Amino acid sequence: MDAVPCGGDVVDGQPVDATDMIAALTAAQLVFQDGATQSFTAHGRTTYVDRGTPSAGEWSVTGDGTFASFWPPTYRATYTVRWIVEDGVRVGVSFTDARSGVRYDGRYR
Repeated sequence: MDAVPCGGDVVDGQPVDATDMIAALTAAQLVFQDGATQSFTAHGRTTYVDRGTPSAGEWSVTGDGTFASFWPPTYRATYTVRWIVEDGVRVGVSFTDARSGVRYDGRYR
């Protein structure tokens, strides 16, 4: 796991810069409100675990800084990734689906 980027001030809800995306996602395992977890590697792999059942996918950052995910065999989605900040500390990231607008908050474990 990498260190959470800490240079410069960010506020809650601020988009994660494309240059910080790898560090933001690989800093620690993310835990979602429903108890599911997700881990990312710097090499574009991700594992999502829901109720003990893992699924493997791939992720990348597009040229405009959008987060893209692929879950074989056919599921693709894009998200805006934003910081979750509490008391000036980056405690996780949120993913907002570009199509539905649904937001998923992941907190660092």
